[in-house]
Amino acid sequence: MFVLSLLLVALLWELYKLLGPQDGGSLFGWKILPRGNDRAMPHVWDMLARYAEPERRGFDKPIIVVVLQGAWFTFRLALVGFAMGTVVGLGLAVLMARFKVIERGLLPYLVVSQTVPLIALAPLVVSWGGKLHIGGFEWPRWLSAAVLGAFLAFFPVAVATLRGLTSTPPASLELMDSYAASWRQTLFKVRFPAAVPSMIPGLRLAATASVIGVVVAEISTGLAGGVGRLIIEYAREATADPAKVYTAVFAAALLGLVMTGLVVLFDLVLMRNRPRENPA
Repeated sequence: MFVLSLLLVALLWELYKLLGPQDGGSLFGWKILPRGNDRAMPHVWDMLARYAEPERRGFDKPIIVVVLQGAWFTFRLALVGFAMGTVVGLGLAVLMARFKVIERGLLPYLVVSQTVPLIALAPLVVSWGGKLHIGGFEWPRWLSAAVLGAFLAFFPVAVATLRGLTSTPPASLELMDSYAASWRQTLFKVRFPAAVPSMIPGLRLAATASVIGVVVAEISTGLAGGVGRLIIEYAREATADPAKVYTAVFAAALLGLVMTGLVVLFDLVLMRNRPRENPA
């Protein structure tokens, strides 16, 4: 179904190029229809063929090598951001599940935090990180991008884990109470295992969100070496080479799929012998 959906998107793209307005158009009085010319919407086969061509004239290195190198750089930052966001999200979820007063006071601020635009937050994180000196530790520039990835990743993990921890079957909790189990023992032996089906969707969202955060951070801070930087550089050449920018955009989309695939593998291993959550 995934391959079929990609083919359907490509078909719709080419169909719009064939039938859509070449210079854009209006719908219900609003000029929202995109331009269908080759400069704004290159053919699918032109975008794919661009991977085999050199990045620039006079260079032998094909653009696919440059894009893959940038994708590998961004992937590592997204992985670090995803790990940090998961740790923070799990910690906040445990605190909110343990103390209701923290949940009532903290959860609204977590929701509000996701409304802060990353473009405005990125320069602040870079500035704060540059002033941080603990012993001999110096804040590397790439860590700012990873922190911004974690900023988007922690929220879905915290909310999904909190839902799972607070939806443990009452019978299981009563059984642990009858054994005089501590809250910590109940947390790791009952609540966390019961929360796994709710945590997996949150981890999937966090995995893709970490990629978005890192790419936006690379664009906002000018961090070189990643897909975000390539998107900016190639966008400047979009007028003369419109297919070039899509090579980096496709790489960013592929990173999101890879990160989600890692969570899916984790889900398959962890949930082999466990009942899954009912979608209803």
